[in-house]
Amino acid sequence: MIRAVLIDLSGTLHIDNQAITGAVEALDNLRKTDVLIKFVTNTTKECKRFLYERLTNLGFQLKRDEIHSSLGAARSLIIQRKLKPLFLLSSEAMEDFEDLVYKDDKPNAVVIGLAPSEFHYEKLNEAFRCLLDGAHLIAIHAGRYYKREDGLALGPGCFIKGLEYSANCKAELVGKPNSAFFKSALGAVTVGMKGILVKTGKYREGDENKIKTKPAVAKGILVKTGKYREGDENKIKTKPAVAANFAEAVEEIIRRIKDTIVH
Repeated sequence: MIRAVLIDLSGTLHIDNQAITGAVEALDNLRKTDVLIKFVTNTTKECKRFLYERLTNLGFQLKRDEIHSSLGAARSLIIQRKLKPLFLLSSEAMEDFEDLVYKDDKPNAVVIGLAPSEFHYEKLNEAFRCLLDGAHLIAIHAGRYYKREDGLALGPGCFIKGLEYSANCKAELVGKPNSAFFKSALGAVTVGMKGILVKTGKYREGDENKIKTKPAVAKGILVKTGKYREGDENKIKTKPAVAANFAEAVEEIIRRIKDTIVH
């Protein structure tokens, strides 16, 4: 039985400041069911407030606390370990970390997300030198690319790999597909409720295996929006269902819910 649905944001519900056709209405339809809805995102270009306002301005009905972001996971990690990071984040994302900036202290960590304005030689070299001095490399996510209005664009992954190579270190991944990230998003899983991991366009094969308490996994729904590329479905061993967009995926989810009720 489907009890919860995790929904990716960028490329699934919207691309930058444009809602994907039919996504607003589809989310409204999904809310008419009894499933728990959580929005799970690796977006690091903007803080949670900015992301929430963007989505509501586009017409999506959601609560701010329904958004589970990798930025929030990174913030919790920094506080827990009492780190003093050098941040490679966009100015929009830094709102979530304003109280964690220590300008007069030597950084003991480098925290990196998607920050195109920060990926220049001087800043990357500063991060490199911090790593040589023993700082930890923390990757909020390591995506290869993401979808913009003008097409696909480089993600932070290649810059993280470059720092790993040059500083001879290994980054600690905070966002998807880190098991702790999924566990915190699916808190109900740890108290006995079965979670549903919906395989959207950004799903990576084996994500369900990153959660120690295994969720019930819906037969994959690969959404052909965002960074989808022709043939992506053939790269997933457990053959997924393919939906043209989020609206079509919701129709399939609702159909499965009704089938469960009937049977």
